[in-house]
Amino acid sequence: IRMCKEAGIRPVMITGDHINTAVAIAKDLGIITDRSEAVTCAEIQNMTDDELYEAVEHISVYARVQPEQKTRIVNAWQKHGMVTAMTGDGVNDAPSIKAADIGIGMGITGTDVTKNVADIVLADDNFATIVAAVEEGRRIYENIKKVILFQLATNLGEVVTVFVASLMGLEFLSPAHLLWINMITDTAPALALSMEPAEGDNMKKPPRPADESVFAGGVIEIMISEGLFIALISCLSYFLGHYIESGVWEAAQSADGMSMCFLTVSMAEIFCAVTLRSQRTSLFKIKGRNPWLLGAVVLAVVLTAGAVGIPFIARVFGFSEISVLEFAVALLLAALTVPASELIKFFIGKLSKKNKTII
Repeated sequence: IRMCKEAGIRPVMITGDHINTAVAIAKDLGIITDRSEAVTCAEIQNMTDDELYEAVEHISVYARVQPEQKTRIVNAWQKHGMVTAMTGDGVNDAPSIKAADIGIGMGITGTDVTKNVADIVLADDNFATIVAAVEEGRRIYENIKKVILFQLATNLGEVVTVFVASLMGLEFLSPAHLLWINMITDTAPALALSMEPAEGDNMKKPPRPADESVFAGGVIEIMISEGLFIALISCLSYFLGHYIESGVWEAAQSADGMSMCFLTVSMAEIFCAVTLRSQRTSLFKIKGRNPWLLGAVVLAVVLTAGAVGIPFIARVFGFSEISVLEFAVALLLAALTVPASELIKFFIGKLSKKNKTII
């Protein structure tokens, strides 16, 4: 019950028991603190739908309730724009379970009728399982947002880099390079981000609005900022590579520039995946580990370094044999993604708090 309240979930008891029994149990559980927060069947019976609509916000215990009254209570909450979840085990619970946004049946003591109309069936008939499911649902939703943010930000960086090169009549990255990046440095870290453990404050945030877009809460702003930064350092890496190769600052086709650009884009996307383990928390404050992401990062780094450093693979991709200096410069530029991402998250977080947006 305490976890529900911290998560912005309002627990309401609807029972056929005597009101004194219901009040005593509800007080013990922390659902209510005073008898005034409880009503009986007779009191509900005397209320119109409009009166019940006004009353439900102040009532958390309903005693001696009839089946049709349970449905009225669910409907009253839905009129307030709330997402309702109803659980029960008897035949008389079936109408209200069906009327709720999320109907939850009891798997052990529940009747077949109740289980058939329910959206979810509890295998252990334990209320705590519902709370655990909410926590897992929030983790999954957050991870979906992380994967979408990572994929869009990194692909935006690639698109802008290719677009700038096209405007100059150059080729910073070939189609084969982009295919490699999308297969290795995009896919593996994205899959690993979907396995990210829940953030510590997931169950201390209010529920998101049912109609909220997956791009709400600063996702678009972070995506654009991260993507443009990756494009910036990638273009810079190309021209630095050409300068180190020729000693001249000019817009010309360069094998060293292409090699450095590829290395910078690939490594920047890997750094980006690490920083986007959380959309709002600093990388250096994130608790918990994600061994899947560590494995994906190691795999991507080894394969990318091999594509540039192993001669016969490098020739297939059209890379030149870059020097240690060029390799170090490319990695340094890619590493700038970390402080840049931290600053972006900090400022977007401040802006979201100012606008009272949930992220």
